[in-house]
This record gives sequence, C-alpha cells and structure tokens, in this order.
Amino acid sequence: MLKFFKAFTLAETLIVMGIIGVVAALTLPNLNSSTGDKEKVVKVKKIYQNLQDAFGRAQAVYGPFGEWFNKCNGNDRSCTGKRCADLFTEFMKISKDCDTANTGCWTAGNSKNLDGTDDYNIATETYSYKYILSDGTSLAFDCSPDGGECNIHVDIDGPNKGAYTNGKDIFVFTIGEEQDGGLEPWGLKYNGIDPNSNPNFSPSKHSPAITEWVINYGNMDYLKANSDGECPNDIQLNWSTQTSCK
Repeated sequence: MLKFFKAFTLAETLIVMGIIGVVAALTLPNLNSSTGDKEKVVKVKKIYQNLQDAFGRAQAVYGPFGEWFNKCNGNDRSCTGKRCADLFTEFMKISKDCDTANTGCWTAGNSKNLDGTDDYNIATETYSYKYILSDGTSLAFDCSPDGGECNIHVDIDGPNKGAYTNGKDIFVFTIGEEQDGGLEPWGLKYNGIDPNSNPNFSPSKHSPAITEWVINYGNMDYLKANSDGECPNDIQLNWSTQTSCK
C-alpha cells in the first residue's frame, strides 16, 4: 500500500522565505535603530552618574561649588573653567587632556541642532577645557566669568565619530544658581521652558532641554517624531503624560 507524505514544494518554500525576507527588511532597521537609541540612553545615564559622583567627591574635598572659584578674580572665564575642569577630572578616569587646545579631544567644526542648524564650535573655544575619558567619551567644561554657572558638554561617541548633533550624541549638564548649586541635565528650568504653558514637546523648539528628556524619561523617541513632536503613529509627545511614542 502506497503512503503519501505531505510536504512543502520548493516553490512554496521559496515564497515563504521571500515573505520572511520582506518582513525582516521592513522591521530590522527599526529594531536596530531602537537598540542603538537604548544604548545611547544607557551611555548618557552612565556619564551623568559619573559626573554626579565626581561632583560629590570634589565638594567633599574642596567645599561647596560656590566656593570653588574664590581664587579667580571674578571676571576670568579661563580661570573658572580650568578650576571646574580640574576638580571634576581629579575624580574621573581620563585618557587624554587637551586643555583648551584643539588637539583631538573634540570634533572640529560646529555641532548641529536637531533641525540641522549650526550650534557651538567647542573645539576652537579658548575657554573650553577638553578631555577624553577612558571609555572614549569626550568632555568639555566651560564656566561663566564669575563661576556662577558651569556647563559640561558631553559627546558620547567621542571625537570625529557619530552624528555630532545635540540630542543624538551630544548632551549637556549644568551647575549654577538655577540648579541650586547642584549638577543637573540641561533642561526646562535652565532654558526657561514652562511645561504648563508649553505642554507639547517640540524638538525644533525644545532641543536645549533634550538632555533632561533623556535622563528623566529614558528614551530618544523625539528622534522618531517630526519637528512638532508628533510621532509616526500620531501620538503627540509632551512633558507630562505622553513621554514616548508608544
């Protein structure tokens, strides 16, 4: 008695493989992008933690932030920047110290904003003190002349790599009176953004506050949104109830 076995024909197998290939081609780029964004969020949070740790150690040894600049003459941006950089990096693992020179610690040229416009050219700033950490991250310290405010610029990709764009691989942390002397991600308070009167998140308008978004909400979904903060699925990002595209 003959037995018949059911199986896929070669044509059917090729069709199924083709469908799988099409689905993979459509989904893998999004998966890779999502994975890449998550890795960047982890890097941003790690450097924030490292900076907070260094800040706490520096204050324990050298006193409160407001007293760090007593030796500066009150109107010397080079002095205040150097003082802040020295006290932070004493408690961080540094692989290269470029001082204020443009010698490979920071990407040359203007960084970009999310809307494609030019931002700062940190590499050539003579009052900006630049370093590379042992993990390849670039740091740049600059302070106001009186030391009332200091900003720490971070390029998580290091020099001459990545998008060199605010909110993609460049993030900023700040210390000053508006932060009550503490270290905070650059965000709403520093840039005078009121989330009550400006509830919707717009990358084109609120890009200076992106570091706070990443630290607080743990995502970079603003990269999926349009210039008005609207996600592809029509979700409107905002500062309170809708902090992701999901």
